[in-house]
Amino acid sequence: QLQASGGGLVQAGGSLRLSCAASGFIFSTNPMGWFRQAPGRQREWVASITSAGSATTANSVKGRFTVSRDDSRSTLYLQMNNLKPEDTAVYYCNWRGNYGQGTLVTVSS
Repeated sequence: QLQASGGGLVQAGGSLRLSCAASGFIFSTNPMGWFRQAPGRQREWVASITSAGSATTANSVKGRFTVSRDDSRSTLYLQMNNLKPEDTAVYYCNWRGNYGQGTLVTVSS
């Protein structure tokens, strides 16, 4: 089970930190990812992190978003800085193709 939280309404240039609590599998041995889906658009990949902690991010968020994990808490994080209106979307965490309940991020201009 994957439960994302931490979304909300923020002004452009602001920051948010998303969390994803995972359960039902061995979190520490699995790569994890973040995806997002904006209104009227397809779901897109945002960031991934391996079990060893190696992270990659999409070009659209590179330098602004950071993915991290806390294996002791089975929790995935996405730190989002310098948010832009085009970051508005429902954000989902992902494990092996499974998407939990997302969290809505709205960035106002």
